[in-house]
Amino acid sequence: MLNQINLSDVRTFVLIGELGSFTKAAEALEVSRSHVSKQITQLEKQMGVTLLIRTTRTLKLTDAGELFFNQCQNHLSGIEQAIHAAVDDVDQMRGHINLNCVGGHLGEDIIAPMVAKFMRQYPDITVNMDFSSHRIDLIKDDFDVAIRMGELEDAGFIGRQLLSLEMVTLASPEYLNQNRAALNHPKDLLSHNCLTGSVKKWHYQSLTKPIEDIDVTVSGQFECKNGRSLVNAALAGCGLIRVPKLYCQAEIEQAKLVEVMPEWKIPNVSLSVIYHKDRYQPKRLQALLKHFQQQFSQLP
Repeated sequence: MLNQINLSDVRTFVLIGELGSFTKAAEALEVSRSHVSKQITQLEKQMGVTLLIRTTRTLKLTDAGELFFNQCQNHLSGIEQAIHAAVDDVDQMRGHINLNCVGGHLGEDIIAPMVAKFMRQYPDITVNMDFSSHRIDLIKDDFDVAIRMGELEDAGFIGRQLLSLEMVTLASPEYLNQNRAALNHPKDLLSHNCLTGSVKKWHYQSLTKPIEDIDVTVSGQFECKNGRSLVNAALAGCGLIRVPKLYCQAEIEQAKLVEVMPEWKIPNVSLSVIYHKDRYQPKRLQALLKHFQQQFSQLP
């Protein structure tokens, strides 16, 4: 029975009970009186009970109709409140955001302060910021938005590029002085201690003619998905790292880390914010996405 009953017919019945007239209900719904009459006839037929007694002059609820009216009126009011609450949750600048983000220097020193600035601007919004670096599923892992490096692969999500990260291969002067093996071509990396994160196949493009692309699968004594840890290991003279230049601009300027293989370039890597492909994004999430784009556009 429940699968056959149309909620629109129930809403019309409640409106008739509230207004006391088929005509007034039809006017409120902006439909014809005959349409309203058909809805009630259909509802009574599907339920197998008489809800209204109609004459040319009077309209009265039956006992079953009175009971049904009171129950439906209360529940429809609850549904309307639920709708308003859901709309308010989308339209109001409040609520909670679950954010997954790359860690290390980028997440901790650049993105986290941006989030703090956002929370100061919107004190009714709470944020849970998670630095786990595993490959996440936004829906399964209950994240509203994520910030990731690399290409967006899942067509079910939308990605907005925040930065195009310049990548560099670096080592400390101490390491280079101790390890005299050649370091002019990507293949030379095979003779060096390469400190890696999640990417072990390093891609390079030559800056001289003829243009050449080459992939080298590297290895070394240290592996960590945290960029700050990789930089610190390189500063300690442990080996070579391949990281965004943004991670260690100061160390490069101070010559604590030195770029190697100047005739070979690493293609830039996108840093993007990704989120559900959903027409009805909460206003708080729209504001955070806009905030990130504004903040990243102001980075030196």
